[in-house]
Amino acid sequence: MADAASSHVSKPDGATGVLVLADGTVLWGYGFGAVGQAVGEVCFNTAMTGYQEVMTDPSYAAQIVTFTFPHIGNVGVNDDDLESKVDGAVGCVVREDVTAPSNFRSRGTFGEWLASKGKIGLSGIDTRALTRRIRLSGAPNAVIAHDPEGRFDIPALVKRAQDWPGLEGMDLAKLVTRAGNEEWEGGTWSLGSGYARSPRDARPHVVAIDYGAKDNIFRNLVKAGARVSIVPATTSLDTILAQNPDGVFLSNGPGDPAATGEYAVPVIKGLLERDMPIFGICLGHQMLGIAAGAKTTKMNQGHRGANHPVKRLEDGVVEITSMNHGFAVDNTALPDTVEETHVSLFDGSNCGIAVKGKKAFGVQYHPEASPGPMDSFYLFERFVEMLK
Repeated sequence: MADAASSHVSKPDGATGVLVLADGTVLWGYGFGAVGQAVGEVCFNTAMTGYQEVMTDPSYAAQIVTFTFPHIGNVGVNDDDLESKVDGAVGCVVREDVTAPSNFRSRGTFGEWLASKGKIGLSGIDTRALTRRIRLSGAPNAVIAHDPEGRFDIPALVKRAQDWPGLEGMDLAKLVTRAGNEEWEGGTWSLGSGYARSPRDARPHVVAIDYGAKDNIFRNLVKAGARVSIVPATTSLDTILAQNPDGVFLSNGPGDPAATGEYAVPVIKGLLERDMPIFGICLGHQMLGIAAGAKTTKMNQGHRGANHPVKRLEDGVVEITSMNHGFAVDNTALPDTVEETHVSLFDGSNCGIAVKGKKAFGVQYHPEASPGPMDSFYLFERFVEMLK
């Protein structure tokens, strides 16, 4: 792993990509995907599958994802595995060069797909060393750049990384939310059949607030027995109530929950005052906590991957979960109104809450998974059962 002084190391022959950290560290590699440069926070994801879902998860907005699994891109891409039409991660860092896809579902290469989405890839990086650096020193701000001619102004890239303010205090939900209301159609995917249709019958009606949602959340709500209407992040309390929901879902999303909470938390408080059933995931979980009197904190490296063990406190059951978050509800100072329901077995951080006296709960992890694991689907069923 290069140190801060490596900003003065000359470019290796053949290098067409670079990752420049705010402390001046320069990591040379081979660019693929889009040509250009992008700034963001560097995080790491430990999942062995699902790179396309990761790159289209809006929760990764303004982030550069380091994949710890070395072989990324080798099953290509397809239209079924997109989690959102809006921006997710700005780029990715991988160990091995992306090989030709080998999968019957593939409809294109990972590199071509990244280019079409304006996302930059960088291969040939020692991702184990970079991951260790993030674990020890925290997630750094950085610029990822790709130029087929290998031309880079390193001092300018260092300055851009240093000038970027970082995710703390940043409201990104407004950038990735839907522009208008949407009646959701479509259930979960199955091999040979694709996505199921959403019945338009007299099901419990869920209004989902989109702070940067993964589409698989809505598919799982449908599978659990709900009819889903989606509204933008800044939708007012009166507009939500006018849709006569049986319950309200608070989605995942990027950025600092305290910043997004400036306009979202008053709405959530209004829903709690009216005893509206509420289910929150990730960012939605964090803002539910703030609305109930808790606080959130920025984590050192965050949790991102599909192998995170979480203990359910009511019965001691351990769920293997999918996670993607860099902020967390502070469980060292929970108010009396909030009960902790789940904790991480990695570091003891909060992974679930319930608001006492209300039909309102949230989890830090992603029970909708996609690509997996599926241990926590019961949460969707528990929420929909509340509405009957």
